[in-house]
Amino acid sequence: MADLKLENISKSYGEVNVLKDINLDIKSGELVVFVGPSGCGKSTLLRMIAGLEKITGGTMEIDGVRVNDVPPANRGIAMVFQSYALYPHMTVRDNMAFALKIAKQSKDQINAAVEKAAKMLQLTDYLDRLPKALSGGQRQRVAIGRAIVRDPKVFLFDEPLSNLDAALRVATRIEIAQLKESMPDRTMIYVTHDQVEAMTLATRIVVLANKGIAQVGSPLDLYERPENEFVAQFIGSPAMNLIPGKITGTGAQTEVTLENGVKARSHVATVDSDMGRQVNIGIRPEDFVPGDATNCCYTGKVAITEKLGEVTLLYFEPQGGRDAVIAKLPGIHNGLRGTTVTLAADPEKIHLFADGRSLLYR
Repeated sequence: MADLKLENISKSYGEVNVLKDINLDIKSGELVVFVGPSGCGKSTLLRMIAGLEKITGGTMEIDGVRVNDVPPANRGIAMVFQSYALYPHMTVRDNMAFALKIAKQSKDQINAAVEKAAKMLQLTDYLDRLPKALSGGQRQRVAIGRAIVRDPKVFLFDEPLSNLDAALRVATRIEIAQLKESMPDRTMIYVTHDQVEAMTLATRIVVLANKGIAQVGSPLDLYERPENEFVAQFIGSPAMNLIPGKITGTGAQTEVTLENGVKARSHVATVDSDMGRQVNIGIRPEDFVPGDATNCCYTGKVAITEKLGEVTLLYFEPQGGRDAVIAKLPGIHNGLRGTTVTLAADPEKIHLFADGRSLLYR
């Protein structure tokens, strides 16, 4: 078991500041996922936790012990890399046993640890094969098994599924979820750019952006209550629509008027001083429904439709050079392209943002 504490962590390469003032507490047994756009520093932060990158500033603790200058091998951490990093001339058994042999454990201890991990990962039948005889998913399981046999305090996963095809990604993601269930007291930190992996695996998600943390919370917290426009649009696919407008009525339910004159109501409470304030009205594509009986909130001309079987995506004609508004309606909808469509939404699902921040969190 291991608690991990990051306090004012920063990372610079010369004059280039990559991460700044990272403060994060990860509790023992959590599976925390780092997500963010390319170049935001999520893999760098993971490598700093592993000890593979030097910490420029701040303090890192594992179980209350400062580890800033502790070598990687002495941190009680095992890392699973994106590229598998298997020794091609060694069998699966030897790959998994290598770290234990270096640690001079007995042959019986090594065999017991390897057999236990192989059984957990369904690799028993492949122990005497070379990596070249395995599929991509099997190779990644070997890499995970090599980490398991070390019995670390913390597991680190650096985009472990990015080299797999779609079907293998799903299968291996499920295996990682099952692995976590079988090791409930182990702390895991997982880096990915895939939202599905983050939403399905995480106890908590850490969204990184602009050299820092944009928001930390459970998957549903980030989806239902984003603190800012960045998180609102980063979590969810297609991204949340942000439609310019202003507040035209205050109270427990706020009336907003979109730029095209359509009025809507939001559950976000406002006060009289907010009257006339310019805001972005946030509506997820899947929260739209046809018609205006509930809460008319958008009217526009459909430019493109995409029928995906279980849902239909409607792309409305962009206005003012901004991105197109997208609606995600259940089922198949024919004949809507080129027509003007009115959509509604539950006031509980309509967000309001001012100066990039959600009015829920002011």
